[in-house]
Amino acid sequence: MVARVIDGLAAAKEIRQECKARVNKLVQSGIRPGLAVILVGNDPASAVYVKNKIRACDEVGVHSLQFKFPSDIAEEAVLKKIEELNRDPQVHGILVQLPLPRHFDLSRILLTISPEKDVDGFHLYNVGGLVVGNTVFPPCTPFGVLKLLQSNNIKIEGQNVVVVGASNIVGKPMALMLMQQDATVCICHAKTRDLAQFTILADILVVAAGRPNLIVPQMVKTGAVVIDVGINRLSSGELVGDVDFAGVSEKASYITPVPGGVGPMTVTMLIYNTVASAERVFASGE
Repeated sequence: MVARVIDGLAAAKEIRQECKARVNKLVQSGIRPGLAVILVGNDPASAVYVKNKIRACDEVGVHSLQFKFPSDIAEEAVLKKIEELNRDPQVHGILVQLPLPRHFDLSRILLTISPEKDVDGFHLYNVGGLVVGNTVFPPCTPFGVLKLLQSNNIKIEGQNVVVVGASNIVGKPMALMLMQQDATVCICHAKTRDLAQFTILADILVVAAGRPNLIVPQMVKTGAVVIDVGINRLSSGELVGDVDFAGVSEKASYITPVPGGVGPMTVTMLIYNTVASAERVFASGE
């Protein structure tokens, strides 16, 4: 068996085309979706991520605003800007690029963003909403994974799913979203003993552990769907995931590559959420 490679770039392109059509419809009705991005400090990786998000906005017609602050800025100044953006009717989504400098209280920053504009899905309201199934915005990376599975007509209902990684950004919300699709979900993490005894049972294996080549072929059931969320840069400069792609491709039925798999979907779902936010405002007549 040779796995079918899930093309995240193609899926992202299709969703962005859909978003562009929805933006055009909103513009004709007098509303242009707007995304505000706050960047604190000069972390090179964060700057690249923000650049990609701004480019994605331009691609679909979403108006973007960028606010840059030095790394030594007082937390209160950033909170004040968030509160201003919460009140701005032209802004439908607010994103604070992570990580933040150490002197920031991340929880306080995220809680200040209005849940109705929290297009990253990190506000406590949106995270808690995943438990009962009525979140305003799902977190972008797990939302992208779900869209990839659905776009490839991969059955989720009744499947055994193992999520490796229990972060608040990917692992935990991913598990909750899959449970909503009636999957049977197991979460593994850094302290799980004998990881292979769990992963070998997975019909769908989602790996977001941040450890290169953590998952090797003998840990994967023949015919499993393998979604690699990890992205790691080796000393050689090569980007790899958490899964031994070459080896596991010989056993899996579907697999995502790194790069070109889940990554493109994360930014795309941010745009998707921003457009949905603008549509919600239009529907409410505000």
